[in-house]
Amino acid sequence: MEYLEAFERTVRVHGDDRAIVTDDGRAFTYREFDRRSTELTNALAERVGDAPCAVLTLNSPAAAEAMIAGHKRGSPTVQLPFRGKPGELLEMIETAGAEALVFDDANAETALAVLEDADFDVGFHAGSKDLDAPDVESYESVLDAASSQLPADLPADGKTNVFYTSGTTSRPKAVPFDGEQMWIGAYQVVMEHGIDQTDRAIVTSPWYHMVTSDAWLYPHWLAGATTILHSSFEPDEVLELIEEHGATGLLAVPTQLTTLNEVQEEARYDTSTLDYIRTGGAVVTEELVKRTTELLSDQLYNTYGMTEAGPDLTFAHPSVQDEHPGTIGKESFSWELRVVESVPLDEHPDPEATVDPGEQGEIIARGPGVPDGYIDNPDAEEKSFFGEWLRTRDVARVDEDGFLYIVDRVDNMFTSGGENIYPAEVERTLQDHESVTDALVVGLDDETWGNKVTAVVVCDDEVTHEELDQFCQDHDSLANYKRPREYAVRTEPLPRTDTGTVERETVVSEHFE
Repeated sequence: MEYLEAFERTVRVHGDDRAIVTDDGRAFTYREFDRRSTELTNALAERVGDAPCAVLTLNSPAAAEAMIAGHKRGSPTVQLPFRGKPGELLEMIETAGAEALVFDDANAETALAVLEDADFDVGFHAGSKDLDAPDVESYESVLDAASSQLPADLPADGKTNVFYTSGTTSRPKAVPFDGEQMWIGAYQVVMEHGIDQTDRAIVTSPWYHMVTSDAWLYPHWLAGATTILHSSFEPDEVLELIEEHGATGLLAVPTQLTTLNEVQEEARYDTSTLDYIRTGGAVVTEELVKRTTELLSDQLYNTYGMTEAGPDLTFAHPSVQDEHPGTIGKESFSWELRVVESVPLDEHPDPEATVDPGEQGEIIARGPGVPDGYIDNPDAEEKSFFGEWLRTRDVARVDEDGFLYIVDRVDNMFTSGGENIYPAEVERTLQDHESVTDALVVGLDDETWGNKVTAVVVCDDEVTHEELDQFCQDHDSLANYKRPREYAVRTEPLPRTDTGTVERETVVSEHFE
């Protein structure tokens, strides 16, 4: 099935129900949502034919309408990160072959800079600012002038969405998906959470990420639920929206959950309606599970995935966290996962070389949601896709019951004194210290060790290097060869992407270059 078929069913059944509510008080039924996305489809077909359309907005109705328009056109919506700079956004647009750009007030300056250097001049402004840009059209005027009937020759048989990987260690890679792959991901998440038409989901993580799109927006629209669009994350506002709308669902990466817990501890908003909180994107600690359960909801689902895998590869139901704290669970409904012996990045893992319980190895995955590859990046494609398998580059441990626990990225592993060091193991130990709120571990060149285990720690209270070293020596889960030999202490939070991944190169350059 294509996602568009499922969406059309939702419109037939739930046409007069609310599909979208915004944080500034607007609301759209499924019938209105359907009409507006068709009008956008027709406006784009008239101006750019079957060329992709790029979108640079905060969480908004225009972004939602563009997502559905990609399916109605059979030509992809290119989902741009609104934190990007004009140069990198232009490269993303050119890689995807987009010939139109939808943008909002918050991103107007960046969008106009992109349009100035782009080879096209089709821009739709979804906002109220006065812009000195004669070639840019008003988004609402464009929709008002377009037909609300989908042409018989649409959708075309093409891709529907282009997502970009986070690009913390290399330039972002463009990943195209089609309507069937998006449907597979959406129904999987409906099954994971038991989403139905009565649900009301807060959308606060950026819409352009795979997890927000195919693990949150698409599933809720598939079920006829209401999505409450929070334009840009502010913890007090999120909690107010939960209380105001009686929200049943919340998607938040670990850094967002941590902030929400801190605010909730002081303010105590009513979050009793929350039936499911979905998290992932970074390691979820036992402490975060405990605090979220106490302060927000005891229905915390830990999930694990990557852009190339659709919404997720695994999920852990809240009921398993007591006996398996910190687990990412087991494979989700449309996937087969194996944990196999790790190999260098220039080799392909052996799918038959699975590790035994208690051991760790690299996760590989296969299923109908795997994309064909990357756009215009054959070298990266060769490393990530082999046969029918997707290489995740994530190292996991398997327990006796088959539950998985993320250890670290293969990319992050380094050797020190001939031993393999996975930074996340050391980071979790340091985070157990009462004064440490966050940590990053890297290997720095060293004549004696090859790479010296080095830590950057974020501390609320003053703490000495000697105290941290003694703590690591006394900790019962950290081998002596893994403990840091050098520290840098900071009070500012570590810079992270909006999915929670630490910007490792930025931190290293700030402290050691």
